[in-house]
Amino acid sequence: MYAKYIMKRTQIYLTAEQDTLLHRRQKATGVTISEQIRAAIDEKYLPKSARTLEDRLRAVKESAGAWKDRTESGEEYVERMRSGRRLQDVLERSR
Repeated sequence: MYAKYIMKRTQIYLTAEQDTLLHRRQKATGVTISEQIRAAIDEKYLPKSARTLEDRLRAVKESAGAWKDRTESGEEYVERMRSGRRLQDVLERSR
């Protein structure tokens, strides 16, 4: 994620528990410890409007598959929403 930016090397001290947590997450996800720390700093200190395009793309990828349980196509869904039956459909589902 940060490969195209100039990096500044720094050294930090971690507790044994923090080190263990970072290593477990690295094994589980394949995300380097450095990347985990940078992401945590970004999450904590960057305003949401300054989040990178890569953060936004990651959110899109994480939402992939959200439509898989639907029985209708995206086109059918949009047409149904445009048909003016949306309120009626919602009311029918709530009964």
